[in-house]
Order: sequence, then structure tokens, then C-alpha cells
Amino acid sequence: LEKAHVQFRSTMPLSIIQYPHPTLRVRSKPIRRVDQELRDLVAQMLELMYQAEGVGLAANQVNVPLRLFVANPSGQPDEGEELVLINPELERPKGNETSQEGCLSLPGLYGQVKRPKSVRVSAYDLSGNPIERVVDGFLARVIQHENDHINGVLFFDRMSNESRRDLDERLAEMETVFRSKQNAGGISEDAQLIADLDSWYDKYC
Repeated sequence: LEKAHVQFRSTMPLSIIQYPHPTLRVRSKPIRRVDQELRDLVAQMLELMYQAEGVGLAANQVNVPLRLFVANPSGQPDEGEELVLINPELERPKGNETSQEGCLSLPGLYGQVKRPKSVRVSAYDLSGNPIERVVDGFLARVIQHENDHINGVLFFDRMSNESRRDLDERLAEMETVFRSKQNAGGISEDAQLIADLDSWYDKYC
């Protein structure tokens, strides 16, 4: 999947960051307020998700360290169930199931991941209404994958060591490309990238 770009507030380009961008390893902070800018961000996240043919996208995948993600298991803007979950919490996992997963921040990489078959999710929508429901099947997997993101966890972290070895070469290639761009000045150093997140904390946390 190629990186997609849209304009956010016409001044800040929003894009899906790729591994090993350090924001992907940040444990995101809870959101204390919702304003129009955050609603606009969510709309752009959904648009990016559909453009990239994804079924979920977490805020830190667009370099925003807030506890928020969007999802639609159909992957189509006019089909399925579109979800916006703010400050989600997952509880009561039941059963186990192994299935293939991929990630928009790790294009072209896939692996078998074992997760609970069902979980209870508690969250808020953009209007501040509470969401309380038990989800299972593919939607449960999508929600768990995205919830991992806002905790700084990537899908290959949950793979067995043996299975992950199949991804090691590609992960190393992505790391090399990223560090080369940093060395060339095209991407800020990790410390600066992390420092830049403070503005989000100041505004929403």
C-alpha cells in the first residue's frame, strides 16, 4: 500500500507514517476535549484509511499521539459499520483465534497473530456518548489491532519468534530506508519527532 496524502486544515499534510517512525512506539495519552479540529482530523483519518484500502487506522499512525482510532471492517466508505473510538478500553477477552494481519504502517508485511475471539470495548464517540459493547470475529481483531497501536504495540510484537523471523529482513530494510532519510535531513531525528508531539498533549490532554 502506498502512502496517501490529504490536506488537513489546508496547512498540515496528514499522512500515514511508516515503521520505524518513533511515534508508532508512543503510548498515546487520553483525550480530555473534542473540538472541530479533532473532528476534522477524524474525517481525514477515515479518508486516508479508505484510500489505503485499510479497515482501521489509529491516530498515532498519522503522527498524532492521542487515544483515538477509526475502523470499518468492510473497508468501504459506503458499506459496513464506521466506528470512531475515543479513549477505548478493552476487557473480558474470550477464546483465542489465529489469523493473518497486516498494517498500513508496515506495507507489504503480513503475519499470523493470535488474539482473543471476543472482547468488551468501552469508549466514547465524537459527541461524548459512551460506547459499551462486546465485539467478536473480524471486528474484534480490527479493534484489538488498533488498540495495540495506541499503546505503541505493532502486530509483529505479538507473533511467535519463529514466525517473526520471516519478517526480519523486510523490517531491517524499512529501518535502513528510514535512517537514511534522517541522515539526509529529509526526516527529523527521533528526539525531535517525539518533542514535536507535545503540542498535541498541550491541546487535548
